[in-house]
Amino acid sequence: MCTAATYQTKDFYFGRTLDYDFSYGDEVVVMPRNYPLHFLEQGSMDSHYAIIGMACVMEDFPLYYDAVNEKGLCIAGLNFVGNACYRASAVGKDNIAQYELIPWILGQCATVDEAKNLICKMNILNTPFRPTLPLAQLHWLIADRSHAITLESVEAGLRVYDNPVGVLTNNPPFPMQMFNLNN
Repeated sequence: MCTAATYQTKDFYFGRTLDYDFSYGDEVVVMPRNYPLHFLEQGSMDSHYAIIGMACVMEDFPLYYDAVNEKGLCIAGLNFVGNACYRASAVGKDNIAQYELIPWILGQCATVDEAKNLICKMNILNTPFRPTLPLAQLHWLIADRSHAITLESVEAGLRVYDNPVGVLTNNPPFPMQMFNLNN
């Protein structure tokens, strides 16, 4: 089971396990500042923060599992099979494909608060990277040195939860994970 966790001392740490029995060809991927990113519906982002993380690069696009930008904002996507629900394109929203979410947020946000403001305008698309690749069913831990949130796209819509423990694992949904801490 994959788990992402934050740890705060005088420094800030963010990490995750990637508990797969196989590899998609993932590697450490460094995206320099202002490397052109092309999004399915949002056009190009020619000016953005530098990003480093674990990704599988296909067709010159980084499919990030997790990453951090030069400002210290971090994101990890964890399996959320059976609960993730993405949508068709919506008018008046920033329509972002699920595989674009990490570079979309890390490219333009320096803090969790900035990410929350961006998420309010987002609609996560139900479009796979390629027709031959399955749509990854994920939820995300987003953190900076001051706090963490969990983002879930479920049937009821996008849900953003303050994450006081700074930890997220695969299923179940985040409210149930918090309740299970009682055990």
